[in-house]
Amino acid sequence: MKIVKFETWWVQRNESLFDAKRQGNSRMPWDVVVVKLTTDSGIEGIATALAARSGAVTEAYLHDNIAPIVMGRDPHDREAIWHELWNVDRHLGFFPVYLPGPVDVALWDIAAKAADLPLYKYMGACRKRLPVYASGLFHETVEEYVNEALHYKSLGIRAYKAHPPGPWQLDMSIHQALRDAVGDEHVLMTDPVAEYSLDEAIKVGRHLEQLNYLWFEEPFRDFEVNKYRQLCAALDIPVAATETTRGCHWGVAQSIAGDAADIVRADVSWKHGITGTLKIAHLAEAFGLRCEIHTTTMNYMDIVNLHVSCAIRNCEYFEYFVPEDRFQLPMKGRLPIDAEGMITVPEAPGVGAELDWELIERLCVSHRTMEA
Repeated sequence: MKIVKFETWWVQRNESLFDAKRQGNSRMPWDVVVVKLTTDSGIEGIATALAARSGAVTEAYLHDNIAPIVMGRDPHDREAIWHELWNVDRHLGFFPVYLPGPVDVALWDIAAKAADLPLYKYMGACRKRLPVYASGLFHETVEEYVNEALHYKSLGIRAYKAHPPGPWQLDMSIHQALRDAVGDEHVLMTDPVAEYSLDEAIKVGRHLEQLNYLWFEEPFRDFEVNKYRQLCAALDIPVAATETTRGCHWGVAQSIAGDAADIVRADVSWKHGITGTLKIAHLAEAFGLRCEIHTTTMNYMDIVNLHVSCAIRNCEYFEYFVPEDRFQLPMKGRLPIDAEGMITVPEAPGVGAELDWELIERLCVSHRTMEA
């Protein structure tokens, strides 16, 4: 079996999801590029690639740099292909962090379909479902955070993660208001995606400890390893980091070795696919740490995240990015979350989720094909 066709569809969403502070003067339409690899036996591997800032950049990297490496290869040679892409990256490829993970996912999808197994069982099943936490966008007011948390609590989802907008004093008031609103039994986390100073982060972290938050995520940029080390030493609440750390498991290893994370983060979009995410999860397990899987901001790829989470033991929750309809494109249907706030992994071969091809064709900006 070998790859004989490499196709992409640049799907235009044109919906700005971030505020002006985070978007800046650069366009951020949150487009998606759909990737399909087809084998000579007719099996198709599907994935979606982030194109939040530029569909043209994502499309060009896929066709100019990645497709020539994948074409003609046996999809079971995932590890060899994965390392070859890292070699290209170092020698002036410099892939965006969200590539080439989707191509790795498509290769796994093919292999699982060929084995007639759902992805999580092809990897090696650990469980079939996980509890969900609602993970909201940035908001302007305290009330918006409280209303969002209460809404998802009413749907049976028993955990909520805030992305407070800063500065740190406002973030602390949001943390307090959320605890007061949802009660002591509800699970809360926070991810300010911040640029706190060390002393500010310690103040916020100690307040979170009083409020019994589950974890404190990304109060600094992920490359500020020394600040993370000092913060982890100062606090009892687990500090989650490495979401955007470059270098896949090699990069995450530096934070673990430096005692600069209590929980590590990974996902199949930003950490070089299923192959990279499994490497990080297994590395974390070896050091007794959790690897909490991070949303890809695309429902289809979050289903892939779910498969990985069900094939490892050291992930406690599924990150449910809300409101869901803003991240659903181009997947058909909604995420399989039940009234008890649990998400169950699909049992169909491969990823087990469908794309809305009619929608893809209607919103397609560019369709490119490379054939053997």
